[in-house]
Amino acid sequence: MQNLKDKVALITGATKGIGYGVAEALLKLGVKVVVTSRSQESADEAAKKLGAGALGIAADVKDFTSQQAAVAKTIDKFGSLDFLIANAGVGHFANIEDLTIEDWQETIDTNLTGVFYSVKASLDAIKKAKGYIITISSLAGTNFFENGSAYNASKFGLTGFTQSMMLDLRNQDVKVSTIMPGSVATHFAEHTPDQEKDAWKIQPEDIGQLVVDLLNMHPRTLPSKIEVRPTKTAN
Repeated sequence: MQNLKDKVALITGATKGIGYGVAEALLKLGVKVVVTSRSQESADEAAKKLGAGALGIAADVKDFTSQQAAVAKTIDKFGSLDFLIANAGVGHFANIEDLTIEDWQETIDTNLTGVFYSVKASLDAIKKAKGYIITISSLAGTNFFENGSAYNASKFGLTGFTQSMMLDLRNQDVKVSTIMPGSVATHFAEHTPDQEKDAWKIQPEDIGQLVVDLLNMHPRTLPSKIEVRPTKTAN
């Protein structure tokens, strides 16, 4: 097991759901975590709830300057940046005839371009730390479905982007992986999690454990793409 104490992780879109679950898992191992949200209030609330070692920063992944500022604030507070977990994402689902230009643009700008911005803003620090970049894609990044043209496009693109980036950086002592979850019990796409009805789904803490497992992997070994789904389908 790697010694992760006092390492520093920046997690985008981390005030709830998967991002929050990852933050909880890392804090338990002594990692300093920065949780971002478009709202400073939400980021502060999440950091307060997470406790010591957490910092909340307002940052919009659709804005490159905002991502640069988040990285600068992270380094100013904790002295370095070791891990980027690019988690922020949105989902708009509609038949192509009904899908709006605005929903298409927000999906691509957040789920794909937003990850690119987060990576570009943090890359120098990650390279200096010989760190790890983990993107949160989706099984929708390899399995297309009806009414999913925008989301499929963004996640297919994110999976391809991450795998290519992995090849770009693997010989520079920077690890890159993508996690591709299926159904997760979160607030994604305006869903309200229900402890009983969503019990069959992947839970946010399960993705947190996967991130911990990746960071603890022996340096010589790189699981570059992880597909994860609920053990069983909904009843």
